[in-house]
Amino acid sequence: MATTYRTCPRTGLQFDLDADKLMRWNAVAGVLWLLVGGITALLVILTRWPAIKLLPADQFYLILTAHGIDMLILWIIFFEMAVLYFASSTLLRCRIATPWLGWVQFWLMVVGGIMTNVAIFQGGSSVMFTSYVPMQAAPHFYLGIILFAVGALIGTGVFFGTLVVAKREKTYVGSIPLVTFGAMTAAIIAVFTILCGAAILIPTFAWSMGWIKEIDAQLYRMVWWALGHSSQQINVAAHVSIWYLVAAVAFGAKPLSEKVSRFAFLLYILFLQLASAHHLLSDPGMSAEWKVLNTSYFMYFAVLASMIHGFTVPGAIEAAQRKKGFNNGLFEWLRKAPWGNPVFSGMFISLVGFGFVGGISGVVLGTEQINMLMHNTFYVPGHFHATVVVGTTLAFMSITYLLVPTLFRREMLFPKLCQIQPYLYGLSMIVLSLVMMGAGTLGVSRRHWDMAFSGAPFQYEWPGAAYLMMGLTGIFGVIAVVGGGLWIGLVVLSLLFGKKLDGGATHDKPVPIPDQTVAASASATGSEEHTNVPGTVVLAITLLTCFVLYYFVNWKYLSEVWGLS
Repeated sequence: MATTYRTCPRTGLQFDLDADKLMRWNAVAGVLWLLVGGITALLVILTRWPAIKLLPADQFYLILTAHGIDMLILWIIFFEMAVLYFASSTLLRCRIATPWLGWVQFWLMVVGGIMTNVAIFQGGSSVMFTSYVPMQAAPHFYLGIILFAVGALIGTGVFFGTLVVAKREKTYVGSIPLVTFGAMTAAIIAVFTILCGAAILIPTFAWSMGWIKEIDAQLYRMVWWALGHSSQQINVAAHVSIWYLVAAVAFGAKPLSEKVSRFAFLLYILFLQLASAHHLLSDPGMSAEWKVLNTSYFMYFAVLASMIHGFTVPGAIEAAQRKKGFNNGLFEWLRKAPWGNPVFSGMFISLVGFGFVGGISGVVLGTEQINMLMHNTFYVPGHFHATVVVGTTLAFMSITYLLVPTLFRREMLFPKLCQIQPYLYGLSMIVLSLVMMGAGTLGVSRRHWDMAFSGAPFQYEWPGAAYLMMGLTGIFGVIAVVGGGLWIGLVVLSLLFGKKLDGGATHDKPVPIPDQTVAASASATGSEEHTNVPGTVVLAITLLTCFVLYYFVNWKYLSEVWGLS
C-alpha cells in the first residue's frame, strides 16, 4: 500500500499519515485518562486534607487505586506511544512499520484500561497501584493490565520496526538523532518492564481465578517493583528526550557532547531498573548486602546519568544563547530566554523540579539507613509527584503546545492562559511535593486516609507542623488540579474550536529537510562547538550544594534515633 506524507509548512516536520493518525489517537486517549486521573486526584487531596476529610475509608481506597492506575500507567504510557511514533517515523522521515499493528496496540490498551477501571469502580479491587498480595482484586483488574501491557509491547515493536525501515530505506545519514536515541532507551526499558509485569501479573491473574493456590508475597513485591518502578524509568527517558527536543526546537541548541548524552541514556538502560530495590529496603526477606549493592552503588550510576542530562540540557541552551549574543554576566542567556513560550517554560520548570526536588529526594530515599525515616510515609508520594508529575507530566504538557498546531493542525486558543498554565501547574506541584515530603519527614503515613486516627483506642498527638503540612498539601494540591484542568481545557477547546491551520503539501515520498526549520534542529546530530557555559556550572554547583546539605540534614535526623538501639 502506498505511503502518503505531509510536510508541516510551519515547522518542516514530515508526517506519514498513518503515523499521524496513530499519534493523534494515542495522545487524545492519554488526555482523557489524565482527566479521569485528575478528578480522582482532587478526591484524594480533599480526603487527606484533615480539615475536610471528604471520603470514607472504603471509597478513599477505591479512588486512590484508580488515581494510581490512571495517572502512573494509562495517561503516561498512551502519551509515550505517541512520543515513540513521533521520534521514529517523524524525526527519521520514514513510513511507520506495520501501521495495522499500531491500531492493535491502541485498541488493546483502550480495552485493557477500561477493563481495569471497571473492576476498580465495581468495588472489590481497591488494592491500590501496588496491588500487593495477599490482597486480591477481581480477575478482570489483572487481565486489563495484562492486555494494556501487551498493547504497549506491540507499540514498542512498531517503534523498533520503524527504526529498521528508516535504516533500510536510508532516510537519515549517520546516527539517529539524540531525541530518537532517548526514545529508543525508553522503548528498551519498556520491554524489560512489560516482561517483568507479565512474569508476576499472569500468575496473579491465575491466582484470582482460583487456578493456583497462592502467590509468594516477597517474590511478588520484588518482581512487581521491576514493573512498578521501571515503568517510571520509561517516563524519565521519555521526558529527558523531550527536554532535548525543546532545547533544539526553541533555541536550535545541540548537546554539549552528544556522545556523553548518549552514554547517559545507556546508563539508564543498565542501572535504572536496579533502583527498584529502594522500595524493598524495609523488607526482611532481602539481605543487607543485596539492598546496599543495588541502592547505594548501582543506583548511583543512574543518578549520574540524570545529572549529566541535567547539566547538558541547560548547558546546550546557554551555549546557543551565548552564540546569539546574550553574554552579559552569568545569566543573561537565561533571563532573555522565551519565558512567555509555554513550550520552553514548561520544559525548564520540569527540569528544575525534577532535578532539585525529585532527584535529591530520590537519592535520599535510596539510601538504606535514611530510608528508615521515610519508608511508607507521605514522603514517598511527595517524591513521586516531583519526578513523575513535575518531571514527566509537565514535560509532556509543554511539548503539546508545539504538537497541537503541528500534529493536530489547530491554533491554540487563549494564548495568555497558555503562558500562565505551566507556571500555575509546575510551581504549585513543586510546592505540593515539598510539603508532602515535609509531612512524611514528621511521620505522616503514606496511605492512611485519616492521619488523626479518629476513633482509634490509642491516639497519637501529631505536632502542629504535621497538620500545617497536610493543610498546605490540600491547598496546593487543589491549585495543581486547577492547573492540570486548565491544560486539559485549553487542549480540548483548541482541538474542537481552534482555527484550522494549513496541513501542508502531501507527497508519496519523503522529501529533504528544509534548512533553518524546527525539523532541521530536531533531527540534527552532533555536538555544540566548544563554548563556555559558566551559568550552567553555577546552577550545577547550586544543585550539588543543596543535595549535600539536605543529605546530611537527614543523617542528623537519623542520628536522633540511634539511642534506641
